[in-house]
Amino acid sequence: MTVIDANRMHEIETRYPEYFHRSFRQRFGGLMILIATLLYSLYAVWFFDLPKLFAEAHWERVGIYLSQWVSYDVQPEFRIEDDGSIDIRYPRFSPLGDNPHPDWLVNNPDSSITVSVSGTSRSVTVSKSETIVTAHGVSVPVEVSSGAPKVVGPVPGWMTVYDDNVLADLGFAGNVSISVDRVKIRKRFIGWANFIFDTQSSFFDKPVGEVVSLIVSGPRIKPDQSNLSLAFDDIWNNSEWQHGDVWTKLFQTIVMAFLGTLLGSLTAFPLAFLAARNITPNRLLNQILKRFFDFLRSVDMLIWALFLTRAFGPGPLAGSGAIFLTETGTLGKLYSEGLENIDNKPREGIKSTGAQTVLVHRYGIMPQIVPVFVSQTLYQWESNVRGATIIGAVGAGGIGLKLWEAMRTNANWENVAYMVILILIVVFIFDAASNALRHRLMGTKAH
Repeated sequence: MTVIDANRMHEIETRYPEYFHRSFRQRFGGLMILIATLLYSLYAVWFFDLPKLFAEAHWERVGIYLSQWVSYDVQPEFRIEDDGSIDIRYPRFSPLGDNPHPDWLVNNPDSSITVSVSGTSRSVTVSKSETIVTAHGVSVPVEVSSGAPKVVGPVPGWMTVYDDNVLADLGFAGNVSISVDRVKIRKRFIGWANFIFDTQSSFFDKPVGEVVSLIVSGPRIKPDQSNLSLAFDDIWNNSEWQHGDVWTKLFQTIVMAFLGTLLGSLTAFPLAFLAARNITPNRLLNQILKRFFDFLRSVDMLIWALFLTRAFGPGPLAGSGAIFLTETGTLGKLYSEGLENIDNKPREGIKSTGAQTVLVHRYGIMPQIVPVFVSQTLYQWESNVRGATIIGAVGAGGIGLKLWEAMRTNANWENVAYMVILILIVVFIFDAASNALRHRLMGTKAH
């Protein structure tokens, strides 16, 4: 065991004071940060009243909206006429078309009608005097012959009785609303209805094999147009999904992002040389341009879009202008800071030969900054593809406006899902392309 005397200990303390004479911040800094974070979290809980917010939130709507993203429903209505007959009606724009004959609806010999809501475990049988709802292993009759519907026997938990109707919740499969003179059924299906051909198409409700056969070698459906051209027109002009309009708006969004970023980079590039202190030794001009960049950046792209839609009206021009103004400020700042951090030795070496200013910039500065500038510009372009979607919602054109219109109806959530998936695909593609180009320019390997 080695014994250290007082002189040796004093020598060690003198040589390594940071270990033996730590400041208050070094000793208690971590604890103070932890306490400050805890206090701030408690303040945020109080300020936003999170317990009340979570208690009053409509969490059930999350499941409803998500189910509507991946499914659709058909709503047949059964009206009981005075003579005892049952008239079946569908909504005007039913996914089944104008003359539906679904196989899940069966006419029984006793004039009743049975609807299979989800296989045999959930079904509804409608007759002139009663409606029988089968679900969760039980069958519950509801009499409809008197002044108000009446449940025969105990009322199960999944059934609610009101003054003039009875509502049966069948879970994801759908629901049933029963009144004296009508029964309305909501039957849910997984998938997107009529995504390829709408109900007005000549190819609607035909098997895939028959459609392919008609397109490849079948007789012309319209004498003046080939079946291939007709199929493309029907898909592009699908009235329910509006593929043509959606893809056109998506292309507008991409063009908005590209044009705004391109114009912003072309404007910011020369201004950055004037704003960089080591390139342009004019402090007043440097400060004016840097504050100009700060002003353009401080006003959010969404606010610029609101201003420009007032000036030019709704459309992609306002969106491109908003991106252009924001990117001029953002790229101007990035470019000027990049110029101020270059190595001045190549520049000074070329300047010492008596070369003109243009040549000094071309050979002393550009080789250092071009890869960095292009990399920053590509990143901003990739980011602006996402930003262009957001500003479209305020009238700046593109798929953002289309997405906002679908969300406002609160009924076309499958269309919302379709556009969100398209946006995600575009973002992923541009992200991958941007990363590949940046790594290629910077001479690094992509991971």
